[in-house]
Amino acid sequence: MVPSPAFVDGPAGCFKCRFCESSRRYQEPAIRSLQHNRLTMAAQQYRYSDHSMSSTLKLPEEDYDELEDECKRQNRQLALNFTRIGLVVVALVWGTFLLLNSIPVLEESSRAQPTTSSRATRSGKLKVDFEAVRGQKFKPRFQQLQWTHGLSSVHDDKGLFVKKEDDVYSLKSVFDENYTRELFRGNTFEHEGVGYVVEGFVAAPDLSYGLVRTNSTKNWRHSTFATYFVYSIEKRDFHPVGQKLAVAEWSPDSQRIAYVKDNDLYLHSVADGKVSRVTSDGSATIFNGRSDWVYEEEVLSSGVALWWSPTGKYVAYFKINEEQVHEFPIAYYLQEADALYPEVRKIKYPKSGTPNPIVTLNIFDVAAEKNSVVNFGDNATLITEVVWVGENQVLAKYMDRSAQVLTVALVSTDENKPFTTPRVESTNGGWWDVGQTVMYVPRNDTNDRANDGYIDVVSVNGYNHLAYYSPPSASTPTILTSGAWEVVGGPVAFDLDTNDVFFIATRKSSNERHLYYVNLFQPNDVQEVTDTSKEGVYDVSFSEGSRFLLLTYRGPGVPYQKLVDLKSLGSDSDSNGNVFGETLYYLEENNALKENLKEYSFNYPKFQELNLGDDSEGQKVIANSYEILPPDFDSNLRNHYPVFFFAYGGPGSQLVKKEFAVSFLQVVAAQLDAIVVVVDGRGTGFKGKPFRAVVTGDLGHYEAEDQIAAAKLYSEKYYVNKERISLFGWSYGGYLTLKTLERDAGRYFKYGIAVAPVTDWRLYDSVYTERYMSEPLSNPRGYADAKVHNVSALAKVPRFLLMHGTGDDNVHFQHTLVLLDQLNLAGVENYDLLVFPDSRHSIDIHNANVIVYDKILNWANQAYSGAFVDPK
Repeated sequence: MVPSPAFVDGPAGCFKCRFCESSRRYQEPAIRSLQHNRLTMAAQQYRYSDHSMSSTLKLPEEDYDELEDECKRQNRQLALNFTRIGLVVVALVWGTFLLLNSIPVLEESSRAQPTTSSRATRSGKLKVDFEAVRGQKFKPRFQQLQWTHGLSSVHDDKGLFVKKEDDVYSLKSVFDENYTRELFRGNTFEHEGVGYVVEGFVAAPDLSYGLVRTNSTKNWRHSTFATYFVYSIEKRDFHPVGQKLAVAEWSPDSQRIAYVKDNDLYLHSVADGKVSRVTSDGSATIFNGRSDWVYEEEVLSSGVALWWSPTGKYVAYFKINEEQVHEFPIAYYLQEADALYPEVRKIKYPKSGTPNPIVTLNIFDVAAEKNSVVNFGDNATLITEVVWVGENQVLAKYMDRSAQVLTVALVSTDENKPFTTPRVESTNGGWWDVGQTVMYVPRNDTNDRANDGYIDVVSVNGYNHLAYYSPPSASTPTILTSGAWEVVGGPVAFDLDTNDVFFIATRKSSNERHLYYVNLFQPNDVQEVTDTSKEGVYDVSFSEGSRFLLLTYRGPGVPYQKLVDLKSLGSDSDSNGNVFGETLYYLEENNALKENLKEYSFNYPKFQELNLGDDSEGQKVIANSYEILPPDFDSNLRNHYPVFFFAYGGPGSQLVKKEFAVSFLQVVAAQLDAIVVVVDGRGTGFKGKPFRAVVTGDLGHYEAEDQIAAAKLYSEKYYVNKERISLFGWSYGGYLTLKTLERDAGRYFKYGIAVAPVTDWRLYDSVYTERYMSEPLSNPRGYADAKVHNVSALAKVPRFLLMHGTGDDNVHFQHTLVLLDQLNLAGVENYDLLVFPDSRHSIDIHNANVIVYDKILNWANQAYSGAFVDPK
């Protein structure tokens, strides 16, 4: 799954809900800038002056005839005086009423309509609104670069990289900010009289050629079909590779391009254009070298399922056979204008307990043009990772359907040698995560590495840490790191000269990401690269020899990027980010963003730990959380502020991370005068196995408990209106919203917004679901409890909102329809429904992404204004 909302520049999602990047993951689709529709909510403004008041209230005076009877004149004058006095009294009363209503009342009262003034009442600065967010006023800029490989020895790292500026791809140097060698120029090009738009350019490792992508068509989340051309950097000409290609990958020696067309794998020789066909059985149900839907979504997080050997002598690839996988039809209504019938697309989608695709690992010898097949047997239901650990040896990880037993196999390119399995490991509770965590470490006698080896992530006392296996056939590793913190994602770089392993970890805090290193031969002597005395979330990218580092700071302050020399002998005069190495220069400082922020008044997230009470064993449940307070927040206002909870909560996920973001959540805080709260409860990641694995076999239980416990804490705050507490989530977050409302039954959460929710785990894909729930036949009670099923409890919630796209290929619209049927049968009517034709999981077809967020904000405004309260 994947977090889906796009508003967290960094959780949806979707976040990679693992279900939405989000999120960040939340992260992922961003709020679209298709329209600058600004939410406006009517709010009267009174302006009064002496002139306007008199003009409104003054009555005309009459000229009286001098011959009128004196008595009549006196009577008229008396009446006129009384009239004037009355009008003055009315004016005074009206003015007093307006004055009193302009002063905040510090007593309990019904919720006033949220203000739509674009200016904060005290500072005079602007409030965050949709216009600013959709106009990307708060979106940080991040530079992309491609480090060169193969131009020099890894022991003599030149620090060269390819970077795009405007419409030019150029070779740059870390040593000279002004050095530029143009490789490719232009946003368009022409070949044989046909014009094309450049959509991507990837330089060959030796920079002799470039691979140009054009005519791209989106497939699934991570994949596209496109036309590719080889571009000669010296001759400045184009040569076609093919059309409608699913994959196109350079070989390490720059001699060939491996590509997939019509689900068959081919090798294109750059020198002479010769094409070698590797497979010939590709079809609608057999995929060679590319992922099918479930492998792309849940295993590889990529459409590419091929791996070149280090020198390009071999290609390993998957053959994925979907013949036994059941089809799921999705109707598309708007693909052709004025179409009378919908287009129905059938996707091979394995649901829980149904057949999975059958995957085999293949190795192709390029010179001999010979293919060998590796069959791991029935236990290899899922092959989750493939890494070359030498020129003639492949490491492959595979596991059973429920991700309880992990096997590491070594496969030789010599088909006469059987594969071996040096590691067979059980989880002992919980599950094995799917990820790309292995890094090859080549042999080097000079640097004390007598054998090839690899670094991997293993569990050490319930926390993810680094381990070194050498030789690759070793079953017992050297544990490199340990402690009550976790390595994130695996090793990020290895210095072949110093034997230092670089990695990102939560060593300081579970919601921060700092860069560290440890030496292969000095285990647990962990050294800092980034400054842990300051809060920070960092991303990194290393040059080929691991000497140079692109350091990306993502928050909590304004993001920046800079290049660092880790082997410089000079001292670093720059105080930002790193405490190891020397800053060379900045690639991005986001100065425009800094200026934009000065115009607005808002509160950054306040990070905290919430004590949610005791678990079943009497242990305190401490959850990471943050809150965003509205502008001009006043804690003295009794029973005043609504609380807008946002949740994702999927296994191993994380929303509460100290990244910079000014996005939809700040819009909610500013425009609804609401407190925004995010809580990572049990089941989420980076706090160790006990916190994460408690949800095994029982999704939706502990996650909902923790959201309710947090809502209870906030309902007890003096300034919170406990009748105005809501929960919003997308994808797994939508599921969690419904399970929380179901369990809470209106006690603390009065409103809920569920977008693209799972409602029954039997209907979701097998690879994701069975990792946490096992198969339905082996856990029937767990599946029954995890389903959104107690509609009588949902009926006790004042109101909830459901939204879904009919073209969702991840969490099918079927989930919402099944729930709607349950609600209908039970006569439950306290909900609203919004359906988006043809929209996928991210809900972004035909202006839908604008509408979905407008609807969330408007609907929450109605809820907080009492529109859904039964007058009885």
